[in-house]
Amino acid sequence: MTPQSGEQSIRNKAGSRRGFLRKLNYFLTAERAISLISVLVILLFWWLSTSLKWVDPLFLPSPAAVWSAFVEIVQDGYKGNSLAYHIFQSMFRLAIALLLAVITAIPLGMLCGFSKQVRAALDPLIEFYRPLPPLAYYTLLVIWLGIENPSKIALLYLAAFAPLFLAVVSGVQRISLDRINGARSLGASGWQLFFYIVFPSVLPEIFTGLRTAIGVSYSTLVAAEMVAAVSGIGWMVLDASKFLRSDIIFVGIIIMGIIAILIDSGIRWMQKTQLPWIGYDS
Repeated sequence: MTPQSGEQSIRNKAGSRRGFLRKLNYFLTAERAISLISVLVILLFWWLSTSLKWVDPLFLPSPAAVWSAFVEIVQDGYKGNSLAYHIFQSMFRLAIALLLAVITAIPLGMLCGFSKQVRAALDPLIEFYRPLPPLAYYTLLVIWLGIENPSKIALLYLAAFAPLFLAVVSGVQRISLDRINGARSLGASGWQLFFYIVFPSVLPEIFTGLRTAIGVSYSTLVAAEMVAAVSGIGWMVLDASKFLRSDIIFVGIIIMGIIAILIDSGIRWMQKTQLPWIGYDS
């Protein structure tokens, strides 16, 4: 081995060690430690309350019972379908609804952000249905679209559309006129102005609106799977409640919570990697 190759090997090892220490420091920050401790405290309180019979197991099953129900569902499935199938059905409905919301809410939001007339035409419709509980108009969707997936996807779409649309409108209105006029003075017009000025400027609001839209539509998932569904995590929770299977209810809720955390973490990762100029801390 030459002296140069030996020095290079030492530098590589030192670099990899520093990289490992940076990753370790990232995962062991004070905020993450506090979050971990809070979760452990909740789990400990859950275990104590069930072990000491503070709560009837019918209302609060023990962690061991929930784990046993989870293993049972993983091995045998639930009502003839595997757990993976139920998760896939729920995520399929959610993904199609979010895709439709992104395709329609972002362009309409940009258009309404620029045009007061278009915004005046759409605002009454959106502001009317946005505060309504999903179940209030779900029956109409079932009548119009049937009891299969189209009505469920439409319900999730309506839940996701409004927050994403409003976030995009707010982002467009936030853009400084000096930035647009400066781009025009340099020769930008039409699609160039849209792709190089407007769209990058509203990306932070798009990500924020997307996180909100996912949260709202995800919470509507159970309502979407209430009518004539035989699959999905939301349906599994509702079906288990009919038989007072609180352990399966807890399994479904925990799985839904974990999936929601993973989705939100993915969006936050995209925010940090695609929008580094914003300076996200989490």
